[in-house]
Amino acid sequence: MGQARGSRGADVLAASLARAGVRRVFSLSGNHIMALYDALLDVGIPIVHVRHEGAAVHMADAWARLTGETGVALLTGGPGHANGVSALFTAGASESPVVLLSGQAPLGQVGRGAFQEMDQVAIAAPLVKRSTCASSPQAVGREFAQAVATARGGRPGPVYLSLPSDVLENDCTDLSSALPDAAAFAAAPLSLSALAAGQVVAELRAALRPLVITGPSSMTHPGRARAAALEKACGVPVVGMESPRGVNDPCLGAFSEMLGTSDLVVLVGKPVDFTLKLGAAIPKGTQVIVIDPEPAMIERAQRALGAQRVVLSAVADAASALVALADAATAAGHAAGGWCAEVRSAIAFRPSTWPTLVAAAPGMLHPVEMCRAIQPLLDSHPDAVLVADGGEIGQWAQACLKAPNRVINGVAGSIGSSLPFAVAARLALPEAPVVAVLGDGTFGFHPAEFDTAVRERAPFVAVVGNDQCWNAEHQIQLREYGRERALGCELLATRYDQVAAAFGGHGECVTSGADLPGALERAVASGRPACVNVMIERLPAPVFSRN
Repeated sequence: MGQARGSRGADVLAASLARAGVRRVFSLSGNHIMALYDALLDVGIPIVHVRHEGAAVHMADAWARLTGETGVALLTGGPGHANGVSALFTAGASESPVVLLSGQAPLGQVGRGAFQEMDQVAIAAPLVKRSTCASSPQAVGREFAQAVATARGGRPGPVYLSLPSDVLENDCTDLSSALPDAAAFAAAPLSLSALAAGQVVAELRAALRPLVITGPSSMTHPGRARAAALEKACGVPVVGMESPRGVNDPCLGAFSEMLGTSDLVVLVGKPVDFTLKLGAAIPKGTQVIVIDPEPAMIERAQRALGAQRVVLSAVADAASALVALADAATAAGHAAGGWCAEVRSAIAFRPSTWPTLVAAAPGMLHPVEMCRAIQPLLDSHPDAVLVADGGEIGQWAQACLKAPNRVINGVAGSIGSSLPFAVAARLALPEAPVVAVLGDGTFGFHPAEFDTAVRERAPFVAVVGNDQCWNAEHQIQLREYGRERALGCELLATRYDQVAAAFGGHGECVTSGADLPGALERAVASGRPACVNVMIERLPAPVFSRN
């Protein structure tokens, strides 16, 4: 048995991970990172080893969103790194503080045709806040601390640190001096001043139909609590957006109608992007206030909306801004009114037929019918987690289901993350039920993570809405080109429940609404990762209008 030496760059990094409070590392093994695997044994940080590198990054993303900690993914170099990089796009769009660590060819061999050599820093750079390469065994701990601070600061998001294998394997000169102190992991503050907060609250008080809109980092459990506190303090609706459908997110009901009549919109960490129709979703006569950690996003809003409409702006992170605004609103006194109730009613709007809606075709369920059976499971625990992923089925889930915690595929509009998300969610909240609602297309990205969930003893329930189709794209084809020109979107009526069972999980197949509650009960009672494969009608996602 090998003996830990305690002075390698790997030991410096492992000790730095422990000092940062990292409780789990999500990884797939490989040559370049074996020294770090060895070092993690000595600091007691467990490795959740996965079946695909992208899954490791998705798990780190979900872990960060649910725990508030920094999520850490550890991959090997070359193709291992390349496999994981695409998942950074989802984490970045969801403003999730993730640090990706990838091994790479030794510094001493770079440029000489080393094993699996590639410019990993350049590959990751467009998708992260900062992309760098560790420079030495002595410096790697401090470089990791800087990565954590960057991931958590301003607008949270992923950071990449490449780990040359000689940096990990070579000795450092002084282990104690190489370890970063606690302050090195802290993000630089970007607080909203009390003066600026007071000015914003005054503008909110003066408006007749004001709205505060937040972005993805405010859609975590603590983020939603901060938003709710502001809404209570000022009597102004505070609405979070994290869906690729933007103002037409089915979760937001008829909110777009309310936005269309607003006279003041305060964007708190919410970029003006495609989710706001590049600014066109905000009425032309509406004044706007922009609070953002990035000056570039303030400038973008001014360009998109017209500088004269942006009546105030401030550089601050969303979390501290919401707290400062709530404090200022509390000091100013509550301004009660019917506007907030009107907006909340619009967001809550769902068609009156939904409580009794069933499928028209035999042997299938309507997506609403499927979701009705799932809601009691999410209501059964104060920390229950909803994972929603996929094209049309993800939107049905967001429209129909509510949970204390939720993790969705987010503004990125990517699919395939739900099974890794669900594994990480159960590890993060081991007593809470975790329900992942996903499509049959989505299932195909990471089915082998049922193997990971079985090994990690991380049970969850995956409910697959099986319409035998890439339905989001199919609906585009029907709208734009007609049914006779629809192609390349059909899937088989695969028994995904049997796939899960083959990996050691529990499987159920449902073709009747009456059978779904029992199938869900058996899935939970099995104590294993479970797949409930539900045959559903092929329908477009809902778009709500009360007119």
